[in-house]
Amino acid sequence: MRVALHAVVAGASGLVGHELVKLLLDNKQYEQVTVLVRRRLNLTHPKLVQRETDFDRLEQLDGQRELLAGAVVYCTLGTTIKKAGSQEAFAKVDYEYPLALGRLAHQHGAANFLIVTAMGANPKSKVFYNRVKGKVERDLKALGLPSLYIFRPSLLLGKRSEFRLGERIGAAIAAGLPFLWIGGLKKFKPIEAGVVALAMQQAADQGPGGEQVYESSAISQLASK
Repeated sequence: MRVALHAVVAGASGLVGHELVKLLLDNKQYEQVTVLVRRRLNLTHPKLVQRETDFDRLEQLDGQRELLAGAVVYCTLGTTIKKAGSQEAFAKVDYEYPLALGRLAHQHGAANFLIVTAMGANPKSKVFYNRVKGKVERDLKALGLPSLYIFRPSLLLGKRSEFRLGERIGAAIAAGLPFLWIGGLKKFKPIEAGVVALAMQQAADQGPGGEQVYESSAISQLASK
């Protein structure tokens, strides 16, 4: 008999986070899904608990031990420099908040910590975006979490509230020119947010534990199992 699980999701209003929450609520293995949000989601479910959270003061989160002990923690926080308004604001969402959540997860004995970063994540990258993603990976690894799963998707596809030209172009290319995504180019194929969410759930449910990094093509393979 499997033990009932408790999921904690940060970034539930985002593209991957939204899909992930739906999956977790439908998964009988989870008895409770707690989302950490700035503003309440327009969603109700008997298993859903919404915690309005000030991510700038995450270390002061009420009841953090009870919330995180033994929990499966999913971090899908992320923004763009354009939306954030500056590199500093971007780094706060994509580096500081996930790392703070990782520290709390480690401190209070979370069972798993799963995070979405990006293809090309590298702390030494000359590209600011990739460098920030690489730094958060590096520093989460240094925490010594018992189970850390890192997902590096290619261009994410899905329905967003805001228009992103690059994603529209990527979706059109992916649909119109499927023969492009073979051999060494396979890893660059745009990927649906729902596929990433499913892979995250699969990893939490069946993953080998320890530290695992899933590139975009591996994410698709994991989701198909």
